[in-house]
Amino acid sequence: MRRQFALGFTLVMVALLAVLVVPRRGIVRHSLPERLSDSEFWSLVTEFSEPGGYFRSDNFVSNESAFQRVIPALKKQIKPGGVYLGVGPEQNFTYATALGPKLAFIIDIRRQNMLLHLMYKALFELSSNRTEFLSRLFARSAPTLKTLTTEQLFEEFGRAPSDPDLARDNLDAILRQLREYHHFDLSQEDSKTIEFVYNAFVSGGPEIRYSFPNQYAWRRFPSYSELMLETDGTVESGGENRSYVATEENFQTIKRMESENRIIPIVGDFAGDKALRSISAYVREHDSTVSTFYTSNVEFYLFQTDDWRKFFNTVSNLPANRESVIIRSYFNNYGQQFPNPPGWLYQPQSYTLLDSMPALVAAFVGGRIHSYFDVIRRSTP
Repeated sequence: MRRQFALGFTLVMVALLAVLVVPRRGIVRHSLPERLSDSEFWSLVTEFSEPGGYFRSDNFVSNESAFQRVIPALKKQIKPGGVYLGVGPEQNFTYATALGPKLAFIIDIRRQNMLLHLMYKALFELSSNRTEFLSRLFARSAPTLKTLTTEQLFEEFGRAPSDPDLARDNLDAILRQLREYHHFDLSQEDSKTIEFVYNAFVSGGPEIRYSFPNQYAWRRFPSYSELMLETDGTVESGGENRSYVATEENFQTIKRMESENRIIPIVGDFAGDKALRSISAYVREHDSTVSTFYTSNVEFYLFQTDDWRKFFNTVSNLPANRESVIIRSYFNNYGQQFPNPPGWLYQPQSYTLLDSMPALVAAFVGGRIHSYFDVIRRSTP
């Protein structure tokens, strides 16, 4: 009898412990997915996005020639496998190639930027190599020679005229890939915007610039080809080109991420209430951290109103660790010149700067951030 009682008591305790140690459904943690299904990808795009906003430029390509300069330092600090946040067009591919995040979220106030990234997604998936990708992007016949350097590749595409028939076929393939293969619910207006963006690349070719089609005489922005041929600019590395089309390996890295739905474009305002906060919650729920946040020069615009406070409040709640980094851009025309750091081969038009995310948050919470230049002065090239 005593043995039966002991056995019954033991079974009750085991059952009770099982109830206590099984986590409740609301607090289950899952690691970041190795890949997202099409429905999961599209749900994140649509559910995390905010209504589109205005920016003064189409921003088809980056206007930051020095964005590779920080990659050597980043690679020493950032461990692969975290979450990358960024803004704007193609420079995010180069950062993702170098840093190896598990997921990358691209947040931009313009819906057109989200659609530009969907265009890129389709082109990566449809292209077997970087030459074919560039041929599709600019609707120009691919060079017949198979062993070309990156410089020679852009020389060939720079000389080739655009092909209207190829452009039409490529656009049809892009839209089919997005609507029929992935079943993304694009509106008619979305499709027209993708057509507008793609035609800009066909028209501009490798010389397309940030300001396309207006080429401001007073300021020369770098072309797509110039950006792709940029280097990290340091004597230590001999000026290594780290762009996402610099090597076939780099291209295949982004192609794989796109094919696995791991580059997720979101429509969002950095000072908004939804996009960044939704991403933050998602990263936290998946027991991960934001390793890198590339903000470009968005903070310059946020400091023109009180929106910078909203943004830094959101940054304060991002799941980060001691190594997490902010990447920001600074243009010398803002009124404060930066000296060229030791070891740089030449002085760029803009600077790319690094800032510790935890230290930035501490400075904000401690009341030591009051102006845009407070943020810039605490950053390092």
